[in-house]
Amino acid sequence: MTTLFATQPETAELPFYQPQGDEATLFEHAYRHQLPLLIKGPTGCGKTRFINHMAARLGRPVYTVACHDDLTAADLVGRHLISDKGTYWSDGPLTRAVREGAICYLDEVVEARKDTTVVLHPLTDDRRILPIERTGETLHAPPEFMLVVSYNPGYQNLLKGMKPSTRQRFVGLQFDFPEPDLECRILTGETGIDEARARKLITLANALRALKDHDLEEAASTRLLVYTATLILGGYDPLEACRAAMVEPLSDDCETTSALMEVVQAHWAK
Repeated sequence: MTTLFATQPETAELPFYQPQGDEATLFEHAYRHQLPLLIKGPTGCGKTRFINHMAARLGRPVYTVACHDDLTAADLVGRHLISDKGTYWSDGPLTRAVREGAICYLDEVVEARKDTTVVLHPLTDDRRILPIERTGETLHAPPEFMLVVSYNPGYQNLLKGMKPSTRQRFVGLQFDFPEPDLECRILTGETGIDEARARKLITLANALRALKDHDLEEAASTRLLVYTATLILGGYDPLEACRAAMVEPLSDDCETTSALMEVVQAHWAK
């Protein structure tokens, strides 16, 4: 089954987002010119927050699909279901987004099977159509519809890479972890933590990030920094907050987590 999150645009206040560059401008241009957008970047660097922020800024609902190995074309497009009143058609999130002129966001699109993502092709060229074979419909996407996909290039391999024929249908946008000053503004703006402790956490995160590709499969993300700061502000012991929110999520190996905690203790003592 599809993991789906549907949100409506914010009316009172935009979701907090600290721009790293001109990504908002590129997004708006892609939206206005009806171009699909591909966002690449590591886990927890702000891709999903950025999309929700832009959807609210543009006043459009957003359908988010968490892609996975078992995701089928029917999960995206829809299927016939049976109820006590008989058989009826149920739109999938992609079809709903096209009908409503919403933003459809496929998170970690490389996790979906390649035969599933082929259904996106007619929506990502000048046709902008969605053929629904089971109902005989052909939906023409309205100008407000936008398709956005994302993935983490660090997870790519020969089996889970995006097909070049699919990738070249998108405008591309590269995300990365912010520079320290910018990440500090994100951390203080998101959590309310003071600048001194925010900078200490960021220095620690960068020390842990330096271990990526050596001892860790993933780097300490901005998201984990937010979790750590939230625990600390709630009165939790800072070292234990770092263990729970920055160390344990990075590795299951006891020796590795012990080594990471040594790094945490050394940096927090400065």
